[in-house]
Amino acid sequence: MIKLKYKINENNELVNYQNRGMELEKELNETNEYYKIHDIALISKRPTPIKVVKCQNKKITEAYFEESSSTDYNGVYKGKYIDFEAKETNSKTSFPLNNLQENQLFHIKNVVKNGGISFLIISFSLLEKYYLLMCRDLIEFLQNNERKSIPLSYIEKHGHEIKRGLIPPLDYLAVLEKIL
Repeated sequence: MIKLKYKINENNELVNYQNRGMELEKELNETNEYYKIHDIALISKRPTPIKVVKCQNKKITEAYFEESSSTDYNGVYKGKYIDFEAKETNSKTSFPLNNLQENQLFHIKNVVKNGGISFLIISFSLLEKYYLLMCRDLIEFLQNNERKSIPLSYIEKHGHEIKRGLIPPLDYLAVLEKIL
């Protein structure tokens, strides 16, 4: 499945979605590198498996996702399995649930069922706020609501804000430590 890089928004403007989420990913990768260097945790970005169909001059010109991805990051922290998805939204009021794929929800539920620690890191980019929402709270919300988005008020109540810093940029394990 190929995702469009451009879409028309509600104001009939052409919007580039190509690098959406890249800033959050960059900050998380820097944070995970800091954790690794300082022997705090070993958490890695999970690569999305692709099937290369065509190459020209050592450049991939056509490729497809080989299988549905699970979550973005996984690893080990204090002997416990960590698994999380990082999402970014431009909404100021809610997190759209269509940002999560069905296979990701299935994976998250299995991680929780098997005793792993699973959560979402959600960036409300226009608000410049980051939240860690434990997947048990996500699952509870999904079971008790028919909504197509999670209101920011729910995330503020059940989630935990991650303050932006310099080094590391998003110290989400400090927040997770308080929860555990």
